Amino acid sequence: MTGWYVAILLLVGLVGLHLWWLLRYRALALGQAAVATKAPGMTDVFANMPEGVLLTSPDGLIEFANPAFCRLFGLADDPTGRTVMEAIRIHQANELVGRLRGESSVVQEEFTLPGLDQRFLQVNGVALREKQGRHRGAILVFHDLTRLKRLENMRQEFVANVSHELRTPLSIIKGYVETLLDAEPDAATTAHRFLKKIENHSDRLAYLIEDILTLSTLESGGTGLDLREVNLRQLADGVLDGLREMADKKKVQLENNIPEALTLRADSQRLFQALNNLVENGIKYGGECVRISASQADGELDLCVADDGPGIPAEACDRIFERFFRVDKARSREMGGTGLGLSIVKHITQLHGGTARVESTLGQGATFHLTFPTAEVEAA
Repeated sequence: MTGWYVAILLLVGLVGLHLWWLLRYRALALGQAAVATKAPGMTDVFANMPEGVLLTSPDGLIEFANPAFCRLFGLADDPTGRTVMEAIRIHQANELVGRLRGESSVVQEEFTLPGLDQRFLQVNGVALREKQGRHRGAILVFHDLTRLKRLENMRQEFVANVSHELRTPLSIIKGYVETLLDAEPDAATTAHRFLKKIENHSDRLAYLIEDILTLSTLESGGTGLDLREVNLRQLADGVLDGLREMADKKKVQLENNIPEALTLRADSQRLFQALNNLVENGIKYGGECVRISASQADGELDLCVADDGPGIPAEACDRIFERFFRVDKARSREMGGTGLGLSIVKHITQLHGGTARVESTLGQGATFHLTFPTAEVEAA
């Protein structure tokens, strides 16, 4: 009889232990392990975090919000039990909670808080699921990016203002140099050679200032896109016609292999600028031929500019679109490059929702790919 009594107690204990672990697992899945296990240390961690932390239930109600979250959105009361839209009235955050019901991966978004003081937030969210895949809620972490954004805006404004201020004295220098060159027609004199050097470097400085201003405008988002259907073959013809004289001097052949009827909804002026930079680089640093081609498949359009030059080292391919990055610094300065052309190409492509990359093997040329989503994908 005693053995049966012990067996029953053991069975009851095992069942109780199983239920305890099940409850603890569910609490962990909802991010409330501190409450379920009576561990106040975890609550202290959330309370002292500078980032706002929000936990939601399967039906989208707030189950936990740390003090940083309440301060971030100016909440005087505990938002527990309300929906995200009722608590903070930010539709992007509410949509993110809804998306996490179907997405299990971490997502990241940025948005601006309404109000007189512009405040920028970045939110990372992850869905919580049981082993069977059932949705158990979501965790959202809010980062205040306002200070970083303001510093970035100050840097961009400083660069733009300095560049604008440099334009006036530079134009005066160029004007006087051109006047002195007209007064010194003999190219063999020392004065003429010195003036020619000043003119060349003034032009180079002017190109640099223009590229800095262009890049600053693109980075700040201060430019809108005039989107319309662009015939890519005609656009490429315009680019090649403008660079034909430079190509003839370097004995570089230019080819346009884009199909006749291929179009892309884009800003023709910005796209022209990106293609022009790529083809000009191909003429300066490439080999004997620069080709433009394009193809469309799987909801994407791939615009390519290829050359048969010396190629780019593998370690440089990842950095080629960085500002002022040069593969061969001595050669780039000799050619008069500013080091900003490819960075401008990348930003123009990103403004259109696309990506820029390069494929290259040393001694076998380089191919630059600008990949854009087509109108069908954008509509979907």
